[in-house]
Amino acid sequence: METKKGLGKSSEDYLETMLMLKEKNGYIRSVDIASHLGVTKPSVSTAMKRLRENGYIEMNRSGFITVTEKGMQIAQKVYDRHKSLTKFFISLGIDPKIAEDDACCIEHDISDETFQALCKLSETLDKK
Repeated sequence: METKKGLGKSSEDYLETMLMLKEKNGYIRSVDIASHLGVTKPSVSTAMKRLRENGYIEMNRSGFITVTEKGMQIAQKVYDRHKSLTKFFISLGIDPKIAEDDACCIEHDISDETFQALCKLSETLDKK
């Protein structure tokens, strides 16, 4: 399910979630991914198979997931965008929950150029 721009939104969400769970819990399990994303375990299994086949993750016999370097690059990029966009929207006076939801939608589709411009604007606003 790779697109011209890279992974699809769903795969990026899975990788981002895995990074967040690793930071929070110190480990990643499919059941935790399902709970965090509000999806079924079979949906997670399908996504994990696809991500594993494409070299983004590895799974051990106990079911614990490791994000590969290739997967971590994508996860970190999406997660950084998410945090930066959320912070920016909150600084504009947007309710934190709405800011979080909007950041999640935008983080996948915004161009690098536009994202960098927003970051630069955010830094300028922070200095005032």
